[in-house]
Amino acid sequence: MYEQNNESNPFTTAANNALWSLQGRRASNAASPAVNNSSPAEIPQNIFSNPAIQPSSVINLSNSSDVVIGPMTQYQGPVTIYQYMDATVEARSMQANGGINQNRNASSTSITQKLTITSKLLILLIVLLIILIIASVVVYFNATGKKETGPILFGNNYEHGTFPNLGNGHLIVDRIQWGASELAKKLTIPLKHPIPYVLITHIGVQSVPCLNIYKCSIKMRTIQDSAIAEKNLPDIQANFYVGDDGNIYVGRGWDYANTYANDTLAVTFMGDYGRYIPSDKQLEATQFLLAHAKTSQYIDLAYKLVAQNQTKSSKSPGANVYRYIKNWPHFYPCGMDDNPKCGSELGMPEKWDGNM
Repeated sequence: MYEQNNESNPFTTAANNALWSLQGRRASNAASPAVNNSSPAEIPQNIFSNPAIQPSSVINLSNSSDVVIGPMTQYQGPVTIYQYMDATVEARSMQANGGINQNRNASSTSITQKLTITSKLLILLIVLLIILIIASVVVYFNATGKKETGPILFGNNYEHGTFPNLGNGHLIVDRIQWGASELAKKLTIPLKHPIPYVLITHIGVQSVPCLNIYKCSIKMRTIQDSAIAEKNLPDIQANFYVGDDGNIYVGRGWDYANTYANDTLAVTFMGDYGRYIPSDKQLEATQFLLAHAKTSQYIDLAYKLVAQNQTKSSKSPGANVYRYIKNWPHFYPCGMDDNPKCGSELGMPEKWDGNM
């Protein structure tokens, strides 16, 4: 601390002049403007030591500068100013900054999520594109590498594992594909071509028609097991079976005689058609099979189509099938009314009740 010379300090001089002015006296500085000449009321001296005492006089100033009313703080030398913030204000400021950060974090998270979803969709699109390209390549090479098979053939005349198509979606399901039993014995009676008679039968015995290749394959195996185990036959009875799914299932095929009669091609409807009505697909598949057999010369060009109930006392192939086939081309009304017995012109037995 050092003693300050008030006379040489202009700030001190201004403060003293202001003090004299508050006491109603003229400042000693000639440059200061004059104060109102009216005699002011006496001002208590303790007004400066006790701020609670309000002055009773009014001071009028005009054309004055550097006037200070009240205490004035002056600093000499280096000054350091510290700022103290209220805890509440600081907490609010931090909360506000935190909200901004949270908004920024939320915005950043939203962008990251959008990028992640976009990346996943892009990866999925790339994977699907790769699968499509691979599938196209496989189909192309299979199509170009596959040999022409010509007409549709059966039995061992075409590659197993494929499903030949008769047309309009009617498939040929071979023995290996429906799961024929290995217990079947080798057939010995050949079927000579062209075959003069086509015999239509049904399974009967309240058999429910099968509606898809899975159920029809199970039914075929059941029929075969019954023929071998219960009827002591070497194999399944008929040459071909027609499912309600519109597919043809190979039984004994083209080359071996069925259990009903020689010189016949037996085609069996899989179900009891005294109770059920054959589907349009089933009827069409049978006609497609016979048309293929005729053009391939497995059956005679003038073959005779007969129902089992024309050859013996039987309800087969069921009234619902019979009323359709009697209107088909090549239907032959043998064994009915005054017509001769079926097959009599070939020396076939009066009843077609073979057990072969």
